[in-house]
Amino acid sequence: MASAASSSSNSSSGLTFKLHPLVIVNISDHFTRVKSQQQRTSSSPSSPSSSDNDINDQQQQQQQQQEHQQPPRVYGCVIGVQRGRTVEIFNSFELLYDPSTHSLDRPFLEKKQELYKKVFPHFYILGWYSTGSDALESDMHIHKALMDINESPVYVLLNPSINHAQKDLPVTIFESELHVIDGVPQLIFVRSSYTIETVEAERISVDHVAHLKPSDGGSAATQLAANLTGIHSAIKMLNSRIRVLHHYLLSMQKGEIPCENSLLRQVSSLLRRLPAIESGKFLDDFLMEYNDTLLITYLAMFTNCSSTMNELVDKFNTAYDRHSRRGGRTAFF
Repeated sequence: MASAASSSSNSSSGLTFKLHPLVIVNISDHFTRVKSQQQRTSSSPSSPSSSDNDINDQQQQQQQQQEHQQPPRVYGCVIGVQRGRTVEIFNSFELLYDPSTHSLDRPFLEKKQELYKKVFPHFYILGWYSTGSDALESDMHIHKALMDINESPVYVLLNPSINHAQKDLPVTIFESELHVIDGVPQLIFVRSSYTIETVEAERISVDHVAHLKPSDGGSAATQLAANLTGIHSAIKMLNSRIRVLHHYLLSMQKGEIPCENSLLRQVSSLLRRLPAIESGKFLDDFLMEYNDTLLITYLAMFTNCSSTMNELVDKFNTAYDRHSRRGGRTAFF
């Protein structure tokens, strides 16, 4: 059911919104961190009580608190550019919010705005974001507070609840419009349509995140991490088996077990396959391989530069040839 602060009607401003995936990732990460901190705080052990009844009462109270505990809401600003009637939201940053007074920390907001202006001078604060199923009446206080920065701010709302039947993104963009309700002019939120806009770097990042897979420890591991984990397991197994051989040779040297010449020959053959790191031959081979790798890298760089230069020369020749034809001053022999 729609809140009193929002309307089911669509916006009539005619603006075109383009939302970048980085904004969705930032909001989701912000919500996940706050929710994780809240769960860690609620699950912290309480002070010891004097009886079992007190323990049971505390457990029941904690269960009731967890059942009635609402998911946290996070707040932040969205930044981007507006070109004519097209609004493109590129990035976002977090804000400090006081739920008791429904107000933002303005010094913190101004400081973050100043820092982002130094890095992204062409980005402006377009509005703000939050999490929830629908816009609330208290959200209008934050919306009005940002009107001194942007006269028509945008409200990006992310619904963190998981709905497997929903195929669309749980993101809604609201604009504010002045409507007359019961003879009183009021600002309400109206929904706006948007499209997802990506650049090459974001496509690579989103594809990287999409291929994340859980490892044995429960954390996300990429293909590189999986490869390094396999190498670590192989080295660990090699180390353990070398320790077994070392323990066997020590026991044989002390006379605890009988000496077997065939086994010693196999161990000696195995040791010859393992290069010694401190040997001069290993250092020479390593430097040779390293220099060969650097040479291949330099040759690849020169090849790319030559290819780029050839393309530039071809474009210059094409442009110069067209210019000569237009001027009619081409020499004929």
